[in-house]
Amino acid sequence: MTIAVYGANGYQGRLVLAELVRRDLDAVLVGRNAARLRAAAAAVGIPDAARRTADTGEHDALVAAFRDCDVVINCAGPFTLSGHAVVRAAIAAGCHYVDTAGEQLFIASVFDTVGAEAERAGVTVVPATNDACLPGDLLAHLLARRVQPLADIAVSHVIVGGGGPSRGSLRSVVASIDAITAGGLSYVDGAWHLGIPPRHASVTFPGASRPTEMVAFPLSEVVTIPRHVQVRRVEGLVDAALGARLRTPLAPEVIESLPHGPAEEARRTQRFTYLIDGVGVDGRCVRGVIEGSDTYGTTAVIAVEAARRLVADGAAPGVLAPAQAYDPIDFLDFLTGHGIRWHISVPDTVPARR
Repeated sequence: MTIAVYGANGYQGRLVLAELVRRDLDAVLVGRNAARLRAAAAAVGIPDAARRTADTGEHDALVAAFRDCDVVINCAGPFTLSGHAVVRAAIAAGCHYVDTAGEQLFIASVFDTVGAEAERAGVTVVPATNDACLPGDLLAHLLARRVQPLADIAVSHVIVGGGGPSRGSLRSVVASIDAITAGGLSYVDGAWHLGIPPRHASVTFPGASRPTEMVAFPLSEVVTIPRHVQVRRVEGLVDAALGARLRTPLAPEVIESLPHGPAEEARRTQRFTYLIDGVGVDGRCVRGVIEGSDTYGTTAVIAVEAARRLVADGAAPGVLAPAQAYDPIDFLDFLTGHGIRWHISVPDTVPARR
């Protein structure tokens, strides 16, 4: 099994490479700069790994770089600007494709634009195989088995610590600022709509003594969950403090002056909690909880495993949500061995939302 990593020299790309090395999987490093690719390969202990240079504006070069690989992991953001070139080159090369994108409108556009191409090529495309979307999407599928049909799903994120975003994440914020300012897409009665006010202003997270103020945010799960869950409405929320910070993006020159990403110690002390709260049309409630640490390290584990499973286990061709490509319980159980905790509860009412 050979796995190409596009953007291999970036902050997230190096973490993905390190995970491939840890699991003894063959990697091909692909990116725009030969010297940086060489440095990335040396940094993770594979100085002799295959390295290929190709810019996103060079379709034929990208296709050639991916040609003899089984699957591509795209780590090069902002995906809004360059992601379509990479996914189309992977399809043209006959490779399965996953990415670490968290840019909601890009993810929606992948579903809208390349499904037929992927089906014709016989390959599977699964965008947003990151720390939040993949486990959240899988868990939503399990919630729908408990209570169905669902009237409402609210996805809520809170992240504490971590040393701040990487440069790549900050660039993605700049590229997605219009969607962030508008609050992102919500799914209502069979269609996605931009800028709909959220129904929930606060959420009480597990172990918290008081509710956390929340704001609407363009979360990836809003795009993926309705593709396999019968539900009337899905909205995404983050804690208001994070939302306020991201609505004021840094200038490009400030971003370039910052470290490439958080230090390993900061990542280890980070904590995240992602909630999937559902309400059935009959009023019954169900809550899924995902907890862990190190969003970037967790994303590397998830992206590598998602890529590996497409090759080893197969999935239907086309563009799929995680729960359409993978067995939800099996993948979530795999993640428990990598610091992820998850559970489902069926309370009498949705816990402390307003």
